[in-house]
Amino acid sequence: MIGSREIFISVDVETSGPIPGEFSLLSIGACNIADDRKTFECELRPITDRADPKALDISGFSLEELARTGTEPETAMRKFASWLQKISDKESNLVFVGFNAPFDWSFVNYYFHRYLGNNPFGFAALDIKALYMGATGCPWAETKSSLMTEALRPSRRGNHNALSDALFQAELFRLIRVRVR
Repeated sequence: MIGSREIFISVDVETSGPIPGEFSLLSIGACNIADDRKTFECELRPITDRADPKALDISGFSLEELARTGTEPETAMRKFASWLQKISDKESNLVFVGFNAPFDWSFVNYYFHRYLGNNPFGFAALDIKALYMGATGCPWAETKSSLMTEALRPSRRGNHNALSDALFQAELFRLIRVRVR
């Protein structure tokens, strides 16, 4: 059911590789775009020992460390779903927003379905890169975060920490929306 009110949630993930199932979701960061003081953050126990070394270099995570300290994936997804439920109501439509949303959404969708049987966001996501391209008319090559940062001048920067990146993305989203209104 589509609610009467949209709640935009900026979501960023760090993973051990390019595709869910074969690689693990290692961390989730999320915030309510309208009130980015409302945040969610969780590091997950890996579901496989498979990893792309470049992905681990970027995130700084160790699969061995997360195997000891990470939250069980089912528990992590229950906590994420519970947080989403707390910041919404039955009349709300949760909208997943991401920078390169297809990547982040694929992991979140896979984990929600694997561990909880459904995805509170439904079957779609809003991509900030595509939104920026549509809002500015720029070519796809100019939708890199570095170029967006130059043009929009957000106060935050991305740093491959899932929550920090979700907050940075939320600011980019707000700045793009101001630009098109």
